[in-house]
Amino acid sequence: MSNSYKYIDPDFTYTDPISGLLRNLQGITDPEVLLFVESGAVTKRLQELYQTPIKIKCVDSLFEIHRHLFQDIYNWAGKKRTVEISKDGKQFFPTSHFDNAFRYIDQIINEFKKIPKENKKLLAEKLAEILDNLNYLHPFREGNGRTQREFLRLLALEKSLTLNLNPPDEKSVYDRYMKGTIESDMHTLTVLISERIDTNNK
Repeated sequence: MSNSYKYIDPDFTYTDPISGLLRNLQGITDPEVLLFVESGAVTKRLQELYQTPIKIKCVDSLFEIHRHLFQDIYNWAGKKRTVEISKDGKQFFPTSHFDNAFRYIDQIINEFKKIPKENKKLLAEKLAEILDNLNYLHPFREGNGRTQREFLRLLALEKSLTLNLNPPDEKSVYDRYMKGTIESDMHTLTVLISERIDTNNK
């Protein structure tokens, strides 16, 4: 699986035209430094959400999570992208139709909330559907994967379930997650979530 993202951004809305890096609040121009600083800042903010979870109300909560995770790095944290993105020739959802996508995602979030917490099979299927739609939406210029994984974790938490789709010691889980999202493979996503979802005994 490649990571050949393409961005239609002729006005350099997000990137510095000289370094090619995303403009950031730290003024970092070295890609390795930006990766290190961003990773550390987001990890810290993720820990905060473990301690004080955000309640998922609708798709707006996705933007709240992104804002929290990336607030130390980007001034557009929590804001929908204004550029078009594609990966390996596959176009993500066009910005001009975001409002339609938001309404649909709100609908399937509501469907998830109505499922009894004992029905793990149906919960996993609905979480996979939500994940697939969020990934196709790709509403942010950067940080979509981390935000949508946290969104799903918090949704599962509301059913007293734990869900970690990016464990540090299990690369195969992340690889399957990537395959499922990139290929829009609902079977792979559903099976993965079914395996990873568990009762929260805390």
